[in-house]
Amino acid sequence: MTWTFTDDVDVFLDAAGASLAARPAENTLVLTVTAALRRNGPHAYGGSAPLLGWWRGADGEVAGTLVQTPPYRPLLGTVAPEALAPLAAALPLTAINADRATAEALAATWPGHRVDQEQRLYRLETLVPPSPAPAGRPRTATSADRELLVRWFRAFADQVGQPGTHAERLVDEQTAAGNLTLWEDGGVLVSMAGASRRIAGTVRISTVYTPAEHRGRGYAAAVTAEVARAAREAGAQEVLLFTDLANPTSNGVYRRIGFRALSDRLLISTAQEPVTPG
Repeated sequence: MTWTFTDDVDVFLDAAGASLAARPAENTLVLTVTAALRRNGPHAYGGSAPLLGWWRGADGEVAGTLVQTPPYRPLLGTVAPEALAPLAAALPLTAINADRATAEALAATWPGHRVDQEQRLYRLETLVPPSPAPAGRPRTATSADRELLVRWFRAFADQVGQPGTHAERLVDEQTAAGNLTLWEDGGVLVSMAGASRRIAGTVRISTVYTPAEHRGRGYAAAVTAEVARAAREAGAQEVLLFTDLANPTSNGVYRRIGFRALSDRLLISTAQEPVTPG
């Protein structure tokens, strides 16, 4: 009943991939981050090698996972409660991104800590597209949109407190995969939403962004609903998204179009530790 660590994503997924795929909604972050590492190499998120860990219980089954891609804080997938003390003993954790109960249990052992962000994971139930729909129509992003979308990705990163250093790669990758949807009104691009590649039957919507001058007109709801519809029609069994609980507007938008709360995550750090969000 020990944690095992590696910097090799293939070794990690060989050990923990089946466990992650058995609960894809709860493990969506670990699944998408490790998929990106497998596609783009160990430095997909930064200059340092990733840290990937898994814990096996008494029955030999994997019952806990951790992924850290510096400069981002470690994030946990589903973790058995009995794996937390061994994790704290194995790693000098000063920050964590985990489900609420796990994050609070780990932080309780720290001499001082703060909650940097509360996130809510939503799952799509019955899709309810906005009615009436806002003016305009959806379309898939193309390479011709690149300059604008890089600016939007950087603005989105700044809005959520994350570095925008990988904006070009993210735009190019999502555009090439056809996973970036735009809302266009009168020939003007007014909103966007991205989607992860389908992993274990699950797609997660991300990077929903509307420039300030176009907000309040229903564009974000419409483009998100379009991405969700397309994911469902393409075979996704689950469509997920995260929100910042401090933003009541976005939480209300997603509930109105059919998303329902699944679980909460906390980003917690020691009071002295400056940590990149995420």
